[in-house]
Amino acid sequence: MRISTLLATVIIVPLALAGCKKEEESAVPPRPILSMVVTPVALPGTRFAGMVQAKVQATLGSRVAGRLVSRAVHVGDLVKKGDVLAVLDATAYELAVRSARAELSSAEATLASAVSIEDRQKTLLQSNAAAKAAVESAEQSREAADAGVTRARTALVKAEEQLSYTSILAEFEGVVVATGAEVGQTVSPGETIVTVARPDERDAVVDIPETAEAIAMGSRFTVSLQINPAISVKGVVREVAPSADAVTRTRRVKIALENPPDTVRLGTTITAELEGPDLTAIMIPETAVLQKDGKPNVWLVDAQKGEVRLAPIETGAAVGRYLPVSNGLKAGDRVVTAGVNSLEEGQKIKVEDEASL
Repeated sequence: MRISTLLATVIIVPLALAGCKKEEESAVPPRPILSMVVTPVALPGTRFAGMVQAKVQATLGSRVAGRLVSRAVHVGDLVKKGDVLAVLDATAYELAVRSARAELSSAEATLASAVSIEDRQKTLLQSNAAAKAAVESAEQSREAADAGVTRARTALVKAEEQLSYTSILAEFEGVVVATGAEVGQTVSPGETIVTVARPDERDAVVDIPETAEAIAMGSRFTVSLQINPAISVKGVVREVAPSADAVTRTRRVKIALENPPDTVRLGTTITAELEGPDLTAIMIPETAVLQKDGKPNVWLVDAQKGEVRLAPIETGAAVGRYLPVSNGLKAGDRVVTAGVNSLEEGQKIKVEDEASL
């Protein structure tokens, strides 16, 4: 009887231990993982930030130096061709015009006197009452007086032109986008006072890194507002800077917008995305790739079963810390992005967080 009890104890104890072990294994909690849902994104070098600018824009300033006594416009004002935008102190230039007019009157009087003397000497020469030398001298005096009138008249035209430069006029109908001088400020010739742009024709202007692929003339872009990406407009490249900026090492590209809506205003920040085939791809971080037998794989998350399975993929050349996937993944797949070397096929997992590009 004692032997039977002992044997039963020996058999029951291992079975009980085995059952406890199975319960412990089944009680292992799912492993937390980092993951991301993959979607096709624009490849690097195909999307750029920029700003909307007017295709035609002019910086207006005075051709003469002077103190700014009035500026009739501010940023955002609409102007018509010929409108007075600003006025410089014209006192000195008005005095110059008066002086030039007086010089012209004096020169005309001198010319009239010289003509009268010449005519009298010619009359006396015909009656042998004057020498030929006197007539020639009178002719020379008349020619000098005539040149003096021409010189005085030119000086007057120049003085009047200088006076006209004290009023800065709009060269075309447009909107004021910037001002460069305030009332009371002394400006130099060529210094910007007002900048006027034509709002009807607009460009999206982007600066493209020198290391990016060259953008050809005529390339098409989709331009969307950063503040509201739902608002977008098509555009075509009309100008590419021939050389990169010496400081930023970027090339400026101007994209002519096709029938932009009023919401695409001047100065608006935009995103320009290059159009064309093979310009989007599914991108995953390098940390999501598990090399097995020399080939890339990823752990796919099965949300219904709460486990992972290994899936082979094909990748392209790395772009920074990311790899483009050409085969093996589709939009909407969820892949593990960290700790890929410590997972096992069918392992239970818990999505702890979601990584994103």
